[in-house]
Amino acid sequence: MGTRISAAKKGTKGAGQGKEVAVLAGGGAVLRFLRPFFEDCGIYRAVYYEKADLFLKHLSESPPAAVVVEGVFLNEVSDRITKIPTVAVISGDTGRGVENVISHHVKHYLYRPYVARDLEYKLESAILEKYTFEKLGEEMKELETLVAFGRIISSTLDPKELLYRIVKKIAEIMPVTRCSMIRVDWLHRSAFVVASFEDPSVAGIKLSLRKYPEIIRALTSKRPVVIGDVSSDPIMAGVKAIIEPLGIRSILVIPVFFRDKVIGTLFLRTSRTHAFNRSEVRLLNTITEASANALYNAFLFEQVEDEKSRLEKLAITDYLTGIYNVRYFSHRIIEEFSRSARYGLPIGCLMFDIDFFKRINDVYGHKTGDRVLREFAQLLKKRSRKSDVLARYGGEEFILLLPQTSREGAIREAERLRESVRDHGFRSLRSKTGITVSVGVAVFPHNAVKTHDDLIAFADQALFTAKNTGRDRVTVYEG
Repeated sequence: MGTRISAAKKGTKGAGQGKEVAVLAGGGAVLRFLRPFFEDCGIYRAVYYEKADLFLKHLSESPPAAVVVEGVFLNEVSDRITKIPTVAVISGDTGRGVENVISHHVKHYLYRPYVARDLEYKLESAILEKYTFEKLGEEMKELETLVAFGRIISSTLDPKELLYRIVKKIAEIMPVTRCSMIRVDWLHRSAFVVASFEDPSVAGIKLSLRKYPEIIRALTSKRPVVIGDVSSDPIMAGVKAIIEPLGIRSILVIPVFFRDKVIGTLFLRTSRTHAFNRSEVRLLNTITEASANALYNAFLFEQVEDEKSRLEKLAITDYLTGIYNVRYFSHRIIEEFSRSARYGLPIGCLMFDIDFFKRINDVYGHKTGDRVLREFAQLLKKRSRKSDVLARYGGEEFILLLPQTSREGAIREAERLRESVRDHGFRSLRSKTGITVSVGVAVFPHNAVKTHDDLIAFADQALFTAKNTGRDRVTVYEG
């Protein structure tokens, strides 16, 4: 039978430790050689079968690390063991046995006299070959993936489209249900979703980072954060009740760097418990590193766009009340009046003035007066239609444009808003004291209204009449 394996390779006899090897042997010399080999070997744990059907059932239910099969069984099992490291043991005529083994494409085999060290070496070689091929396959797949990402990065100059393509590709190669790119705004201590593969239109959504401890951990540690199971990971303890109903089970956060500064994260979530392995984390790290310049440009573009939007909003917004300013209103009334004149559509204009506002400033002070103006403006905005254009006209005066609104409709709207103001308890005043408002109404078409300036001027005249005839009332310009 030959020598036993070396002492350095011995383990505890019968301990059942090590890699499982499925053994299919009919008995005789083959089995007499194999049993002592595996009994003395601490590396492998053998499971024996004398019939092919039971052996095949075991392969389908629990694939072993390797297979040792007596050559006479190859006709029955060879097509099922092609992907499993296999060593064949020739029991009969050596010449015919070798031809049989080769015809079934089994590379590793033994023939008499059987040598334990030979079997040990061939098992190790077969297992190592499989590992090496799998490793090469993974590396080839990673290289192909990186090449694909290289194409993606150079495929578009649109930063938003680039980010979407990146997360979409990651979602295709990773077992995830959600994949997003998060931009971090360190100046304002906030984060925004800039791309999500679930919906290409999703962008600019602000995140409350206190609800994402895993992102905070990745940002502060500057290292990937792997959450294998949301229900048991201590990082997620404070938000577990929020996340579990969403079906999220595992999470991976990869920080994105640009010149040693974290500019965002790649955020992956799965609906099943999945421990992201080192290979996946390494691949995603490589992808983010390779994409860093493009991602930075995209993030920078997002920041510029956000700042541009903020400045544009400031340019048309009244700083005190948060509604439109008179500059924006002037632009809109020209557009809407031209449209009404061209298509014969009615348009209304309401001018508001808070009654006795000077008294509020005198009694409560100008700071309280400012708060009243803000509250009043937001009340009108909340009660107005989306198609209406509300602006602060100056001081305590406000103006509201009502596109496609007739004389009767404008009067109803003015009365409704006047009553809303009268019935509202202003938080800015003691005991939530109420205030009243006077409203002037002008409409087009009207014989006297020729331009948009006429519409404003006649609404202002009607307001003057309302103030001089008792206040807290709506007055319509009749001409």
